[in-house]
Amino acid sequence: MKVTFLGTGTSQGVPVIACRCEVCKSSDERDKRLRSSIHIEADGLNMVVDTGPDFRTQMLRMQAQKLDAILFTHAHKDHTAGLDDIRPFCFKQNEDMPIFAKEEVMRQIETEFAYIFAENKYPGVPQVAVNMIDNRPFYIKNTQVIPIEVMHGKMPIFGFRIKDFTYITDASFITESDIEKIKGSQVLVLNALRLKEHHSHFSLDQAIELAKKINAHNTYFTHASHYLGLHEEVSKYLPANIFLAYDGLGIEISEIN
Repeated sequence: MKVTFLGTGTSQGVPVIACRCEVCKSSDERDKRLRSSIHIEADGLNMVVDTGPDFRTQMLRMQAQKLDAILFTHAHKDHTAGLDDIRPFCFKQNEDMPIFAKEEVMRQIETEFAYIFAENKYPGVPQVAVNMIDNRPFYIKNTQVIPIEVMHGKMPIFGFRIKDFTYITDASFITESDIEKIKGSQVLVLNALRLKEHHSHFSLDQAIELAKKINAHNTYFTHASHYLGLHEEVSKYLPANIFLAYDGLGIEISEIN
């Protein structure tokens, strides 16, 4: 199983338009963050979690040739806005793209991309196969996916566990019952927005505290804003086995018996 970070930035990305802070001016490529998304290769499947505004750029960067499914964490634009760019995959693979989301997320997608779901479709629009999910395990072909319900401020959204890998983004609170679903993960990805506390995202210290509690073999922080600081400096602050992810980072995950 391989996971590639397609984007590790917050809703505005980094650099932020018109910002002249040291992070936005940094020449370190690890400080240049597209909107958060990951690519997962498992059991012969190629899956993406979230199609943000940078989806097209992300697919071109990794030279993606195939996409079997898309999972959505929630309906915010920085996680859904790039859905139209699945068209080349639909054309090349000559099949509808399976998309997986909870009902309220799917309804928002249907509103924002009404032309995809129209009765009389314009030729060439993306073709999707809708799969409604809730807070119970489901399968994409033979691969089990376990939703992890987390709170994004007052909004319940999903993270996902596949095998020994768990991906959580945009979280500010996780119940004990859902933390139990995460425990035993070899690799955990968790959001860490900035240094100061935020109403709908974990701060760096809150993310570190939760990472220590879950105690995955390795934890990677994502969904970082320019307020988090320079990648090099933040990395010095992190405990052992906790890392700040960056765009393009690939990690191999072997199942633990």
